[in-house]
Amino acid sequence: MTTVGFAGMTHLGLVSATGIAAKGFKTVCYDGDAALVGRLRAGNLPVLEPGLDALVAANGDRQHFTADLADLSGCDVVYIAPDIPTDNQGRSDTAVIHRLIDAVAPVLAPTAIMVVLSQVEPGFTRGLSQPAPERRYYQVETLVFGRAVERTMEPERYIIGCADPATPLPPHFDAVLKAFDCPILPMRYESAELAKISINFCLVASVSVANTLAEVCEEIGADWSEIVPALKLDRRIGAYSYLAPGLGIAGGNLERDLATIQRIGAQHGTDTGVVAAWKANSLHRRDWAARTIRKGLLDAKPDATLAIWGLAYKENTHSVKNSPSLATIGQLAGAKLRLHDPVVPASVVSRPGSEGVASALEALDGADALLILTPWPEYRDIAPADIVARLGGRLVLDPYAVLNADKARAAGLDHRTLGRAPVRN
Repeated sequence: MTTVGFAGMTHLGLVSATGIAAKGFKTVCYDGDAALVGRLRAGNLPVLEPGLDALVAANGDRQHFTADLADLSGCDVVYIAPDIPTDNQGRSDTAVIHRLIDAVAPVLAPTAIMVVLSQVEPGFTRGLSQPAPERRYYQVETLVFGRAVERTMEPERYIIGCADPATPLPPHFDAVLKAFDCPILPMRYESAELAKISINFCLVASVSVANTLAEVCEEIGADWSEIVPALKLDRRIGAYSYLAPGLGIAGGNLERDLATIQRIGAQHGTDTGVVAAWKANSLHRRDWAARTIRKGLLDAKPDATLAIWGLAYKENTHSVKNSPSLATIGQLAGAKLRLHDPVVPASVVSRPGSEGVASALEALDGADALLILTPWPEYRDIAPADIVARLGGRLVLDPYAVLNADKARAAGLDHRTLGRAPVRN
């Protein structure tokens, strides 16, 4: 039976190891942080992902957590899978992965292979000095915050970077990949590393199309939600296109990839003007909520009280990296804030006049307007009539269309959402 090791028990490594263990493989989950390993053994997981706690519990003894590096020596395949931090300019700090590779490579069994799973820039895997190229691979990760378990258990495909794509994959590695019953695409290292960025570029293009044209809808009386089905039925675009407008590009991965290609373009003289345009469009759309609440309320009443639903950068995650909610809050100087998020503590907002509350409805008490800045599923279950009953004013900014627009307006709310013109009285 193939034994699979993972080095790095942050978001990527933990979820990926759990998925492979769920397929019946023995997994050795290493992290040098003994306190973290203790938490993992106790079932106290450091990340929030729907279904993850239950899957770890179901894996039982197949998933072994350890702080002893030597435990990786019995593995046939070892993934290097720490989360890679990025700075505000989208630059990756690869020191953490280099340190881990330097520690892991010497303890690998003579026939074991190493797979870099963390996202790295093109050229990284070929540039490593150990182990030998025929024992060194790169795999494009499929992590999506809030849907990580689903994506791990049901991948669309595996993209594998190799020293020689014409050489068959080692049997143990091949067995792990084939257990997920999806296409396997071997290619040279650099192609695989750039493939991940290419996927994110297509996603950014879709986001930019949706945000640009949804804003046009708001001005001319069209409804973007009526247009999207027509686009999804076009085979050149497709049913699964990301066409939901939002508050720009959030999280860290997409912005990192845009910055990476801009740096490569500057170094080699390639044209990256479209990337600059995408980034500018993202910043413009991110500020929609701040512009709208100023025009609709704060210009006349600067010290108004605002209820804020959502602080995470997206639903089903605790991450606030590049959160549109926090960016919006940063532009609301003078306003009083009543904050709610199901998992993110209100302490991430360190400014006077802000208060965390225990429930979404409690946040409405004494508030002049509501801003729904993260589309958490539980917010969708709140009836517009319940909002009307507790909110002092009637203005609701709902960029992600969490509430049903027609029901919200029928209940008497001044409901504003992306891609649909406001009702003008």
